[in-house]
Amino acid sequence: MMGCVTDFFTYETTKSVVVKSWTIGVINRAVQLLIITYFVCWVFLHEKAYQVRDSSIESSVMTKVKGVGRYSKKVMDVADYVMPPQGSSVFVILTKLITTPEQVQGYCPETDDKYKCTNDSNCTRNKATSNGFLTGRCVRSYCQIQGWCPTENDTVHMPILNEAENFTIFVKNSVRFPVFEFERGNLPASLNCRYHPKKSPFCPIFRLGDIISLAGQNFNNIAEKGGVMSIKIGWLCDLDQSWDLCVPRYSFTRLDGVSEKSNLSPGYNFRYARYFMGSNGSEFRTLIKAYGIRIDVLVYGNAGKFNIIPTLINIVAAFTSVGVGTVLCDIILLNFLKGADQYKAKKFEEISDTSPAFGSHVFKSDQTLGGRGDEKRSTDSGAFSIGL
Repeated sequence: MMGCVTDFFTYETTKSVVVKSWTIGVINRAVQLLIITYFVCWVFLHEKAYQVRDSSIESSVMTKVKGVGRYSKKVMDVADYVMPPQGSSVFVILTKLITTPEQVQGYCPETDDKYKCTNDSNCTRNKATSNGFLTGRCVRSYCQIQGWCPTENDTVHMPILNEAENFTIFVKNSVRFPVFEFERGNLPASLNCRYHPKKSPFCPIFRLGDIISLAGQNFNNIAEKGGVMSIKIGWLCDLDQSWDLCVPRYSFTRLDGVSEKSNLSPGYNFRYARYFMGSNGSEFRTLIKAYGIRIDVLVYGNAGKFNIIPTLINIVAAFTSVGVGTVLCDIILLNFLKGADQYKAKKFEEISDTSPAFGSHVFKSDQTLGGRGDEKRSTDSGAFSIGL
C-alpha cells in the first residue's frame, strides 16, 4: 500500500538529450517539414482554416420552361407538358402520354392477365384491383369490375415528344448567408445567352438536351421511360476577396440511377385525369399515364471570412503537431538503433527524495552510468534508477 502511495505522488520533468546523429537528425527535420507543409498548403491555403464559415445557406428558386412541340397530331405548349405550372424548384416535363379517353363509372372486364377466368368462382367479390372492385362475375374470360370503364391498357406503344430535347429551362436563384448578411443572385448582366460549361458557365438558361448529355445520359432512353435529373447550383464564396467573385457553379446528375438499372418499375411515370361533364349531366374523364423528365434544382454552398479565433486555434495546433517528430525519433532511438541502451540511460533517471541534494559532492554525473555498481535498471521503461 505504501509503495502505491509513493508511486502516485511523483513528479516528472523534461530532460534534454542532444543526439548527434545524421540519421535521427534527417528524420526529425523531414517529419517537421512534412507537418509544416501540410498545415500551410492544406489546412490554411486549401481548406482556409483561418476563416469562420457559414453553411446555413438560405435559397429561393424560380423556374420557367419555354418551347413547343407536336404530339399525336396536337401542338403542345408549356401549359400542356409542364407539371406543376407554378415554376417551383421541382417540376416535370412530359415526354410520353398513354391516354384512355371517355371513362365513365360503370361495369367492365379487367384487362390485366392476372384476372383471367373461366367461371365466376375464379373472381372474388369486392376484391380491390388497380382499376376498381371485382363484382364476382366472369365476363369475356376476365373478371368484371366496378370502376372507371373502359379500363386502361398501358402496354400500347406510344412515341416520345422529340421536340422536348430543345426546350429551355430558365432558373432564377437567389441566396443569403445570414452570418455575414450577404445576399447574391445568379442573374448575369444579360440573359441573351445559353449555358455552356466553357463558353457561358454562368448563364442560367439551360437546354434540356444539354442537361441530359452533360449528366452522361441519352435523351431518347430517358424520354421513353422517364427519369429524374438534377441541376445543382453551388455557392462556394470566399468573402475575403471581392464579393463580385462569389458566383454560382452548375453541375448535372441523374438522381434515379438505381431505378434506371432495375427491371422493377424503371424510370419515372405517374397518372392524372381530366374531368368533363356531358350534355346529359353525366361525368366522364380522360385518364393519362404520363412519362416525363423530372427536374430537381438543388442549391448548396457555404461562405467564409477571416476570423482571428480559428486562425489562432489552427496555429497552435500546427506548433503542437510539430512535436510528433520528437515522438517518432524517440521511438526509433529507444527501439531500433544501435546504442539504444545508452540512449535510455541518458534520457531517463529516477531520483528519490531520500537522496542527497544535487549540489552534494556525492552526486555523480551521468558519465559514470556505465560502470556504477549502485545503478539499477527499471524493468518497465528501461530507465536507470541511480542511488545517489
